[in-house]
Amino acid sequence: MSAQQHDTDTAEPTTAPGTDLPDADAQSEDALVEQADVTAGADGADEADEPADDLLVQEGDVAGDYLERLLDILDVDGDIDLDVEGDRASVAIVGGRLNDLIGPGGATLEALQELTRLAVAQSTGVRSRLMLDIGEFRAKRRADLTALAGETARRVSSSGQPERLSPMNPFERKVVHDVIAGVTGVHSESEGEEPNRRVVVLPDR
Repeated sequence: MSAQQHDTDTAEPTTAPGTDLPDADAQSEDALVEQADVTAGADGADEADEPADDLLVQEGDVAGDYLERLLDILDVDGDIDLDVEGDRASVAIVGGRLNDLIGPGGATLEALQELTRLAVAQSTGVRSRLMLDIGEFRAKRRADLTALAGETARRVSSSGQPERLSPMNPFERKVVHDVIAGVTGVHSESEGEEPNRRVVVLPDR
């Protein structure tokens, strides 16, 4: 199996300068930073990682089988690439005419990802955080959001005023949070409820 690339789309920032700050959501799926337990020794950490890696490979295999059957049912041509990226399995469907599997704004892709995660969880007995990409939609979306986040961070750093971006799904928000985390002088938080949850970029005080 070959390694996959990841996601993207376009998001127009909706700026609303102001002083009201959103509630932080450090425990959400798109939290900026997750603290790692570094108390274990190096050997113990390596041993602990092995079962986790095996599980991620198993998740990818289950997802690949599930998606192959789906493509056969839908009579859609496509190759499936499996990979492990960080702490989650990564699956990509590439080649062929895949627009119908992506849907408007990636809506069908999101639904297929949830179905695939459910199939994996049913097989492994463990909740899956697997990431599905189709036709490099997420890879392109990631590139667009990375550029958007960088531009927004520069404006906020210069103006000293917060900016609210358009509503995004958890994957998109995390891409933005990760970019903002690497920029000095600004930080980001999420506000609102799904499906209208969005990222706010704020100047450091």
